[in-house]
Amino acid sequence: MAAKSRIVWYLNQFFGQIGGEDKADIPPQKHEGGIGPAAGATRLLKDQADVVGTVICGDTYFGENVESAAKEVVELIASFNPDIVIAGPAFNAGRYGVACGAVAKAVSEELNIPVVSGMYPENPGVDMYKNYAYMVETVNSAAGMRQALPQMINLALKILSGAKLGLPQDEGYMPRGIRKNLFVEERGSKRAVDMLLKKLKGEEFETEFPMPDFDRVDPQPAIKDMSNAKIAIVTSGGIVPKGNPEKIEASSASKYGKYDISGFDKLSEADHETAHGGYDPTYADEQPDRVIPVDVLRDMEKEGVIGELHRYFYTTVGNGTAVASSKMFATEFAQELIADGVDAVILTST
Repeated sequence: MAAKSRIVWYLNQFFGQIGGEDKADIPPQKHEGGIGPAAGATRLLKDQADVVGTVICGDTYFGENVESAAKEVVELIASFNPDIVIAGPAFNAGRYGVACGAVAKAVSEELNIPVVSGMYPENPGVDMYKNYAYMVETVNSAAGMRQALPQMINLALKILSGAKLGLPQDEGYMPRGIRKNLFVEERGSKRAVDMLLKKLKGEEFETEFPMPDFDRVDPQPAIKDMSNAKIAIVTSGGIVPKGNPEKIEASSASKYGKYDISGFDKLSEADHETAHGGYDPTYADEQPDRVIPVDVLRDMEKEGVIGELHRYFYTTVGNGTAVASSKMFATEFAQELIADGVDAVILTST
């Protein structure tokens, strides 16, 4: 009887049943057998494979130590001598998705074995690491666990069987950005003309080279009189009051902050800092006005160049934050800005 294939599963602290956000700073650890979704997958493996181990790491720990954490996790995974690694599913959890992706990259490069994961398409982990894992498309929350697990397991078993995988849409994983040469019956020129004719007739067709889908935002009319305009600051540069009172994450932010600057003519390292983990914070911490120009806008306010600097600024971290989360944040605070009579926003990054 052939030996069963060996699966190692990667999970965060929540799905690893250690705890919630209060345990997000735990370093990597390993456990024999399956835990959480890894344990629930046993019946789906059909005696073809065993989950021999589970590796768990806190999302915050991983996000703040990506390179070293990935190395630690891979060493623990390697100790189980697996044939394949399954990570997640991460759904739309940005930090978790990035961690699953970084683990997939490290496993692919260091251990040269396949990785299967599951994520919501807008999870930042997809764009960042889709080349390193076969990612099953999931819904945006853990409510889709029952649908995601069978898809991930079936894909993993097919990979383990040695069967040749077909196109992503046929096999149930998201496109990986990898193009292969294929022999087909019709030459490219005929296929292109056929697609053009279908497009002109309004018929359905499938492109062979899908293009990125970018949002188009129509610019607002120019402000005619800046001397009477109320200006607000919004930033993805992570500037927060000292101590980061909302505990905005350094990567894959799940929240934003709203802070009062009415008493400040400028910001300093004594009262503000950056929570951002994607760049060297030294200069932003020394002079937070380098990221959000409170000092310059105060001067312009005094000189009558602008009418007023809004008393609140809104801030989050752009490092790995999901597009869906960013849209949600903006939708919420944009209504407040309109209600407060703000005429324009200065949006700064890093």
